[in-house]
Order: sequence, then structure tokens, then C-alpha cells
Amino acid sequence: MDLKKVLTIAGSDSGGGAGIQADLKTITALGGFGMSVVTALTSQNTLGVQGIHEVPVDFVEKQFDSVATDIGIDAAKTGMLSSSEIMRVVAKKIREYGIEKLVVDPVMVAKGGAMLIREEAKKTLIEELLPLSFVITPNIPEAEELTGMKISTVEDMKKAAEIIYGMGAGNVLVKGGHMPGDALDIFYDGEIFHEFVSGRIDTKDTHGTGCTTSAAIATGLAQGMTVYEAIKRAKDYITTAIRFSLRIGGGHGPTNHMAYIFRECERYHCIKELKEAIRRLTDAKCGSIIPEIQSNFVYALPYAAEAGDVAAIPGRMIRVGEEAKTLYDPEFGASSHVAGIVLTVMQYNNEYRSAMNIRFSENIVKICRNLGYTVDHFSRSDEPEEIKRKEGSSLEWGTNIVLSKCDTIPDMIFDRGDIGKEPIVRILGRNPDEVADKALNVSKAVRAKKVKG
Repeated sequence: MDLKKVLTIAGSDSGGGAGIQADLKTITALGGFGMSVVTALTSQNTLGVQGIHEVPVDFVEKQFDSVATDIGIDAAKTGMLSSSEIMRVVAKKIREYGIEKLVVDPVMVAKGGAMLIREEAKKTLIEELLPLSFVITPNIPEAEELTGMKISTVEDMKKAAEIIYGMGAGNVLVKGGHMPGDALDIFYDGEIFHEFVSGRIDTKDTHGTGCTTSAAIATGLAQGMTVYEAIKRAKDYITTAIRFSLRIGGGHGPTNHMAYIFRECERYHCIKELKEAIRRLTDAKCGSIIPEIQSNFVYALPYAAEAGDVAAIPGRMIRVGEEAKTLYDPEFGASSHVAGIVLTVMQYNNEYRSAMNIRFSENIVKICRNLGYTVDHFSRSDEPEEIKRKEGSSLEWGTNIVLSKCDTIPDMIFDRGDIGKEPIVRILGRNPDEVADKALNVSKAVRAKKVKG
């Protein structure tokens, strides 16, 4: 195994959410081997920075030599370098050991507003370190400090990227997290602008996002990715880490560095569990609960964020007489509507990762309640026109309507349809076995009532 070695040259965050700690978590999660040169110790938590203790310059140099002469360095990143002296020795060592894949995160201000860099060090950063960068990753305030210009639009971001590139940076990523609207980052390679966009996530727990992003890019570069590829993966990684950020401490909590890797590691098990639950349904005579629009059965990865993170049945589950049949094994991204339902449910309780749609009838709803299941519903007649016009939004809207007024996740959610919309019951569960149990119980009761009738 060719394990790539990534060096982080930064300050230590005693709170664990940023700095060296965040970098090493990120490098490890993305498959690299992390090493460190500690430039400063901070007394820090989610509420702010209470103190900074610089590491002596000669000891910074000694750490660098220890790593480079024995282990080797495939890529490196810099974070908090609080003094001109430390910046100069780091720049000297970057040149001495010929480190080409260097990501510079020009850390200047902590989330709480505390300055992490001395005023005279800004000039040193621009003159000594910036020209050595293969990629530099300023956020809006940092880009303003580097360029001396006010940034309030996307065009301003592009202009700032051009200016920073002109200072000698190899590639520039201006991060737009401080701008309103979607989280838009601008990548400039000296010729072309690339935009990376993700939806803004409503959370204050974003401590360490800059450190994490730059460490992720450095890891990608060490692994042979292009700059574009490394930034793209880093964007996905940090977006997932923010989406499932951790409510730790009383201030700006940390991002979840393991969410991305936990999600990816579960792909095999997710498919396996869903496939087994589908087999249970196809082995039983449950065709009577399959709707006219056919049925899908889905299972989302932990920390799922989009339909591609949800396993489902390509071509859906069809009715053949009294039996339910599938033509293909489950795969990721094979559902949009039922996947949208389970993704919505996960926003309320991320333990509920599985769902299936079955046939609606007043009799089936009555059976569900008689079996002791909690059943809720929404009316499509209440659906706003803008939701109706947007493909795939109706079921997410309806699920939100129900869950926003519930204390717990119901077993089933149904609607009675609308013009051109078939009424449907959706079964919800923590996993495919739980959903299959509910579906089989309903199917058995439907068959029994039919025989009795």
C-alpha cells in the first residue's frame, strides 16, 4: 500500500476542533498518514482563544528536520504561523526539502474574532510563503487582508483571486463561506475560474473549517489528484463534516471529521442489508400492497446528504399476481422520490434511514392502526403551487409537514392523492429489516382480511 505522507505545519488547538488536531483527523480520514510541526500552543475552546504560546523557532526547525529526514513528505500544508520568524524558518525548510505540493492556509483570525497572527507577519507571509504555495486557501476576510480590497460580490472574489495569483501563488481558492446565500468558493488556476457551490447549512458549529479544507486538499494532492479534483473532494468532505457538525461546548462547535468516512465505509453493508430485506418481501406473497406506481425500498448511508447516498431498487418492485418481484439488485442513486422522503426524515432523526412506499386504501390505513403502528398523514390539497411545480418536492414537503408537528417519527405517513397523483402509504424505519417487518405484517393482515371477506 502506497500510503502518502502529509505534513501539517500549524498551531495546536486544545479544544480539538481546529489546527493540528483537525488536520490530523482529516488526513487520516481521507487515507493519508499525518505528521506535524507544531508552531504554537493555544489555550482554546469553542468560546474563543484564551492564550497563545509560541514554540521557539529553533524547535520548529528541529521538528521539521526530524520528519523530513526520516519519514519523507509527499505534501504539506501550513496553518497558524503567528510570527515572521516562524514563517521565515518554515519557508526556508520548504525550499530546503523541495516541497512542491504546499497548501497555504493563511490563518489570521479565529472564529471568535481573536487575531492569531502578528501585524508584521502579514508582510512576511506575502513575501516569503505565498510564492511557495501550490495552492492558497484564503476565506473572504483573509483575502481582503491579502489584497487590501473589500469583497462583497462573486466578481470581487474573482478579482481578489487574480490579485493573489499575481503575487506568486500557484493556484488560488477563495472561500466564500462569509458571503450570504449558497456556500460558493472560487478556484483560479491562472487561466480559468471554477466555481464550487454547496447549499448553506444552518449551524454555528463550523470551528476548524479552514484547517480541515486545506488539510483535505493537501491529502488529495499527495495522493496524485489534480488541484481541481483535490478541491472537489475537499469540498464534499467539509460540506459533510459541517452538515453533521458536533454540538460540543457552548460556542462554535467543531465539524464532524469522521462523518465522510463513516458514510463511505457503510456502502457495502447498506446494500447487503437492503438486499436481504428485499428477499424477505419477494419470498412472501405481498403483491397486494404494491401500488400502481410500483414500490421502492430504500436505505440511506449514515450521514447521507443526497440521493446518491441512498440505496434503492432500479426499476422498482413490481407486482406479479400475489407476489412482489424485482428485476435488479439495489444500487445507490436508483431512487429520487422515496430517497427524498428518507433524507427528509433523517433531518429530524438520523437513525431513521429506511423507507418503502406501499398501496393506499382506507382499509390498509385501518389495518396499520389496528396493528399498533403510529400513522400520520398530509393533504396534497394544502400543497403550495411553487412546490407542485418543482419536480420531486411534493413528498419532501408533505413529510416535513407531518414531522414538524410530531415528537417522534411515525411508523407510516400517507396521503390521499390529488389529480394525477396516486395516494400512497410510506413505511418508515431505522433499517430495512424494521421496514420489512412492518410491510410483511400489513401484507399478512391484508391477505387474512381478503380470505375472511
